[in-house]
Amino acid sequence: MADATIDNTKERMNKTIAVLKSELGGLRAGRANPQLLERIMVDYYGTPTPIPQLGNISTPEPRMLVIAVWDQKAIPAIEKAIQKSDLGINPSNDGKVIRLLFPELNEERRKDLVKVVHKKGEECKVAIRSIRRDVMEQIKKDCKSSTITEDDQKYLEEKIQKLTDDMIKEIETILTAKEKEILAV
Repeated sequence: MADATIDNTKERMNKTIAVLKSELGGLRAGRANPQLLERIMVDYYGTPTPIPQLGNISTPEPRMLVIAVWDQKAIPAIEKAIQKSDLGINPSNDGKVIRLLFPELNEERRKDLVKVVHKKGEECKVAIRSIRRDVMEQIKKDCKSSTITEDDQKYLEEKIQKLTDDMIKEIETILTAKEKEILAV
């Protein structure tokens, strides 16, 4: 029972960190990253479809993405979706591929991105602490209903707190790495 509680909590916390990593992957840090296009939906024959399902995305240069679209008729719809998105980039095409050229980030934009990174990190920490609180409450309920002993309660609470501390440290590491990536000129 104790190990199951710890494993379940660890799994929930890891999922929270995975969400943070995917959100941070979508932040533009001066380099072209195919992940930026995953959340952009294209109206493809009436169905909202993510860009990666419509063609191959490659990065021939650090600040350029090239989308080799499988269905040439979808090019205008993809361009329209990219222009409507929050990327702030104008796509260009030659009839076969779409090119996205990412401009260098200025200092002000970099600082804004760092603020966004810290905000997302703080939201993730709050979610981790919320998971800890829920589990701690469940442990106390289990002890009151005599499902577990007081020794088990103390052991579980210590383990959950250590797990929480480790996850917070991991989040800090992720945030520091992303901040360095954004501030690198």
